[in-house]
Amino acid sequence: MNRSEEDELVLEFSPALVAVLLAAERSKGAPLTEEEVLEIRDGATCIRLPRSLAGAMAEQRGYPDLDPEQCWEQWRTVRTELAD
Repeated sequence: MNRSEEDELVLEFSPALVAVLLAAERSKGAPLTEEEVLEIRDGATCIRLPRSLAGAMAEQRGYPDLDPEQCWEQWRTVRTELAD
């Protein structure tokens, strides 16, 4: 990765979208619907960071966050892993 790619600004959810969805689902007491997941994503707080810093945040967190464009599909997979 060259210097300009590392410095490219990317959107990062804060707190991580996966954590926000997990809290919402636990609060609801039932699986979130696609509409609920997308509504939460659209209302979630994002910050703009250099790509290198966003990568460091994911490493420190210990897991990658969901891709906002594929969050429903990824959430359906991740939620089953988190339910354990």
